[in-house]
Formats: sequence, structure tokens, C-alpha cells
Amino acid sequence: MKKILLLGAGRSASSLIRYLFDHATAESWHITIGDISITHLQPLVERLSFAEVITFNVHDSAQRAKEVGQADLVISLLPAIFHIEVAKECLKQEKHLITASYVSPEFLALHAEAQQKNLTFLMESGLDPGIDHMSAMRVIKSIQAAGGTLTSFKSYTGGLVAPESDNNPWNYKFTWNPRNVVLAGQGTAKYIREGQYKYIPYHQLFQRTETLYVDGYGPFEGYANRDSLSYREPYGLLTIPTMLRGTLRRPGYCEAWDAFVQLGLTDDSYTLEGSERMTHRSFVEAFLPAATSSAQSMAERVSVYLGIPQEGEVMQKLEWLGLFDETPVELEAATPAQVLEKILKAKWTLTPGDKDMIVMQHLFAYELHGEQREVCSTLVVLGEDEVQTAMAKTVGLPVGMLARLLLQDKITHRGVVIPIHPELYEPVLDELEEYGIRFVETEKVVERVG
Repeated sequence: MKKILLLGAGRSASSLIRYLFDHATAESWHITIGDISITHLQPLVERLSFAEVITFNVHDSAQRAKEVGQADLVISLLPAIFHIEVAKECLKQEKHLITASYVSPEFLALHAEAQQKNLTFLMESGLDPGIDHMSAMRVIKSIQAAGGTLTSFKSYTGGLVAPESDNNPWNYKFTWNPRNVVLAGQGTAKYIREGQYKYIPYHQLFQRTETLYVDGYGPFEGYANRDSLSYREPYGLLTIPTMLRGTLRRPGYCEAWDAFVQLGLTDDSYTLEGSERMTHRSFVEAFLPAATSSAQSMAERVSVYLGIPQEGEVMQKLEWLGLFDETPVELEAATPAQVLEKILKAKWTLTPGDKDMIVMQHLFAYELHGEQREVCSTLVVLGEDEVQTAMAKTVGLPVGMLARLLLQDKITHRGVVIPIHPELYEPVLDELEEYGIRFVETEKVVERVG
């Protein structure tokens, strides 16, 4: 019997847990799920002989060592900052590890030792990063196998709200960790366009968007992710003239989010004095210049400060959030980003019956036999409800499928690995189609040369 230790059972874990349970008997797995809170998990396992839940504290080194030591494979869906301690324990006790999070410099430092110990630390195995790598590599390899030369690759992904549940002016609700949404894009975005390196500082990021269209779902806007350049080497595209990875939102979102950035409300680098006594209104007030007249309303002052119309859509979005209300913040020693997160959670949380939506679109341009061609590869996945979400499905299922392959000894790559190799992405993409996770591709000739 192979033992799986799953650490972290938050909003993205539901589909993964269901997948592991569905295959446990046939694969002879025993599954232990550890989380800081297990009340919601106990009903899932009470009649299952192959599964158990434990209260798990990642900061308890003795417990961490004990549980990792009993496992054959550890899957970590904990917040990304906690993966490294789990990874070091896996390295020490020679256990395989899978996460959905980005490879960090701290993880790269473990690569050589993991290889030496014949271990696989499989990362970036969820949606984005994850399915984006796998689906892009399949198309890239297909183009190259036909003799094509890639000239441009753009990839955008968005965790959004399904059209039938889209009932607020932001056209957005949280389907992922709210904190990650609030802190998204901080730093400088780096990419390459037509051979020129481009850099977008955070304070301009949400002003520089690109419009994309998805058949049946209309327009979206995309903004650049932090670092598109680092994937040229693993994708085998070191000489490609254009490469950009980005995030999708509905039109109008980025312009309104930029108001938060310009005000300073997304800053997570310091704590606010007396935040526990603040209201939404006094929170915003703290970032505004002194009023020039007592007759000025808060909305008027914000519109003047940001240089946006007081009756415009951006101000309507801000007012809808209750940003200017006297609602108490009730957070001690909070950063601006933490206060903003609490305000947004009150309005953007999925309610019973809500459905989310994942949209991913890859845009390829390449040259073949004297022709300039374009391929558009699009994925749309709709959630079932507020628990069995499209986000949980697209993050959890590839993690589960890769775990199955690893425990079947069908993955031979060792060290710190991402799913850019055919032995990883081909079987996973094929199996994902059985769950309705399927890309639709269109191709056209845009120019004949000569």
C-alpha cells in the first residue's frame, strides 16, 4: 500500500480529494489529509477505510517529521510560503513531493540533492502554473515537429465568475486565495515583444492591458504577469521575439483596480497605526491629501485625487464596495492590503449556488513553408457550485493525475521538475479531457511570404 500525505485542504483541494478517493482502492493508496482545521473534512472520511484526517500544524517540526516519514508521497496545497519547510523534510526523509506553486530560488537550491537522492519534487502542477505549461508545450512541440518556427507566444489565464453568477459591477468574485489577488502583480512585469525587452512597473501595470476575445463569452482584458522571460529556456524558446504571460479579467476591472494601486491600498509592507479603530471611510481618508473644503464629499475628493470622473464607472465600482462607508475595519496591526482584502471579501465571496469560470487562452504565431500562421488555443471551464469550483477542478485534478503517475513509477524525471515533458503532460492532458477540461484550437494563415 502506498501512503499519500496531503497537506492543506482549503478551497482548491475539493476536486483533488475526490480524485484521490476515487482511485484509492484500485491503486492501493492510504490517504492522510492534514489541515489546521479538519471539521469540514471529517464527514468525508468517516466511512472510508483508506482515508483519515489529522489536525496539522506546519510549524510543528516534530509533527512534520513524523507525518512526512510515514508517507511515500507528500502533496502540499499549503500557502506557498510553507512549501519549503515541507520540501526540506521530504529531502531529509527521501520522499517525493508535489505542489501547485511556482518554483522559487529556495526550491532550485534543493534540485541537485533531490536528483542525487532519486527524488521528484514536481511543482507548478495546477492550473497556472500547470495546465498552462502542459497545454502550451503540446502545441509548441507540434509546431516544431512540423518544421515551424515560433515567432510569438502569449498566454493568459483568469479565475473569474461564470456569466450566470456575474451580478456585481466588478464582474469578479474570489475563486482563489483573496490575499494573492490583492497582492497580484507587485514588482515589475518583464516580457519581450518583437525582440525588445519590456518592463512595466507595478504602478503602471493595470494601465497597460490587451483585449482578448473568447467565442461565446465575449471580451476580456489581460495584464502582464511578473516574469514572462524565465520560461523561455524551459519552453525551448530562447530566441523567440515575443513572449508574454498574463492574467485575464473582464473589461473595466483593471482600470478600477488601478485606483487601489494609485491610492496605496494594496501595499503590504507596513502596518497601519490604529487600524482596529478605522472604518472603511477613515481607511481611505488616510491616503488622501487634506480636504480643500468641508463641502467636498469623500467621493469627490477621491475622483479629483485620481483624476477620474466622479460619476464614472470606476467611482461606481468603488462606492459599490462600501469603500466610503463607516463600516468598522476591526483588524489589529493590519497592513493596507489586509484591510482592502477584508473589504473585498465582504462583497466578492462566492455565495451558495454561485459558479466560477476558468478561462485560458494561448496565442501562437509561427512561420512554416513561407507562411505566417496563427494558432489560438482556448480553455473554458465552469464550476458546479461554490465548493466544487472550476478553480478547484483545474488546480486539483492535474495534481492528482501527476501523483498517480508518480506512484505508478511512470515519471522518471528527478530533482525539481515542472510538467513540460511529454511523459508528464501527454497523459494528464488526455485524462483531463475525460473531465471536460478540453482546449479548442483554431488555426489560420495570416500572410504568405514571397
